[in-house]
Amino acid sequence: MAFDGLFIHSLLNSIRPILVNGRLAKIYQPFEHDVVLTFRKERKNYQLLVSANPQFPKFYLTKQAIHNPDQAPTFVMVLRKYLEGSVLQEIEQVGLDRIVNFSFSNRNELGDQVKLVLSVELMGRHSNVILYDAASGHIIDLLKRIAPEENRVRLLLPKAKYELPPLIPGINGFKLTEKDFEQKAQALNPADFAKQVSGLDRDDRRELSGYLEDAFSYSAFKTFMGQFDQPQPSAFLLKTPDHQHKLFPYLPYHLDLIKEGVDPDFNHALEQFYLNQSQHDWVKQKAGQVERVVKNERKKLSKKISKLEKQLDQAENSENYRICGEILNANLGQVKSGMTKIVLPNYYDNNQPLEIKLDSALSPARNGQKYFTRYKKLRDSIKHVKEQITLAQSNLAYFETIQTAIDNAEPQDIDQITDELTNQGYLKRPQKQRRRKKMTERNLNRFRLTSGKQVLVGKNNYQNDWLTFKKASKTDMWFHVKDIPGSHVILQDDQPSPADILETAEIAAYFSKGKDSAHVQVDYVQTKRVKKPNGAKPGFVIYTGQNSIEVTPEKDRVLSKRID
Repeated sequence: MAFDGLFIHSLLNSIRPILVNGRLAKIYQPFEHDVVLTFRKERKNYQLLVSANPQFPKFYLTKQAIHNPDQAPTFVMVLRKYLEGSVLQEIEQVGLDRIVNFSFSNRNELGDQVKLVLSVELMGRHSNVILYDAASGHIIDLLKRIAPEENRVRLLLPKAKYELPPLIPGINGFKLTEKDFEQKAQALNPADFAKQVSGLDRDDRRELSGYLEDAFSYSAFKTFMGQFDQPQPSAFLLKTPDHQHKLFPYLPYHLDLIKEGVDPDFNHALEQFYLNQSQHDWVKQKAGQVERVVKNERKKLSKKISKLEKQLDQAENSENYRICGEILNANLGQVKSGMTKIVLPNYYDNNQPLEIKLDSALSPARNGQKYFTRYKKLRDSIKHVKEQITLAQSNLAYFETIQTAIDNAEPQDIDQITDELTNQGYLKRPQKQRRRKKMTERNLNRFRLTSGKQVLVGKNNYQNDWLTFKKASKTDMWFHVKDIPGSHVILQDDQPSPADILETAEIAAYFSKGKDSAHVQVDYVQTKRVKKPNGAKPGFVIYTGQNSIEVTPEKDRVLSKRID
């Protein structure tokens, strides 16, 4: 599914009656590419999410609680100055292109009525959100300021004249008359005709071609176009043979797709469709710096462990240096000054010839001593190298837990992960320290089992420690995947049934690095048997007396138990 022109046309039919004549009450920018506009109309609030994400540009109404950052970016400050409190007069699409203009009426500092346009351009990596004055046509500000050398077609900077991007000419299917259709049909075949129709992505074009191949008539064409012009469109959820999900405002018959369901509320279906992807997107945007640190540290530690293991292998196999030293000392008479090597019988190996390298600048005795010194140094280093390997492996395991926390995080959880890395010295402390919010149960993931019992899941190391040692009762059951990074999971019950244990273990397996594995071993034990060693990093614990169970985590089954 692409956010093509016809899809946008259908979406606007759905949101226009809801938003037009609404007052813009709040504006915020939770993430780099996303702006949230909250409209107030008939005593109800409606949230419009507008995203200029290069991979998935989109807009839709959402009921999702989206994090409002403490410090507003410059673009949002400008929008608040010019648009907050204004009335949305109309929403217009430019032809059937991926450009939508939201026209607002407001008063300036002098009390004069002004018309402002918020233009949403959903054009891949060129996507943008641009505020300009309708009367003068000058840009007030825009989400992405583009330097002149990066875009020679038009100037995208404040105070520049707003111009439309270059648009590909094509047939507007809603304005095409029967006479014009007949003229074009005489010169084109169905596939070539479909290529000239504006606002179609590849799937829609193939579907239109199918309609016209069945009957190359104006009636067939209008039937196809009419599916995008419903006042209250339904959403059809379909799946490709390779299990990719797609959303259409109509039911296609000429594509190799499997129908999965229908949602009469187009906005609701769109929000659900993008929900997981948006969460993942927002986490990636907000966790960019954290992920770079984690990636670099994991890479450095992996290289360090590899290097240390080679050193350990060399140290543990250093006996050859001692043998060379002893054989040299036993045959000093045969060693002449200036020699670079010598072959001597190895009495440790049935007098087999052994080639020994020599330093021509050293005396024979000093060459022998050099081998003994090298042997002693390597043997003495074994303990230290082993300690360094253990420490590096412990640090690598720690960063594995951080990466797992990022993979399972929601946008609001990234602040706690950032705080943790800052306190551990891996990130610079900001000049203006953010006030840490008090940890509560609402920070956690919460689930309700089939039996009605509640399960709490930590989403990062700080939450794991708080959940295990502050929130949980000593008699609650504690779950964690065996030997791999994962969340601390608490079943709030001291006498769980086998079904409770199985369901909770599946949750613990899902919120771990092994979430995609078919067989995941999960340990469980009463919370009172879980201890935190002195000086241990956040999230690290030890436990005794545990039992284990093997499970296969299934996403739909686990998330169906989640409490919002």
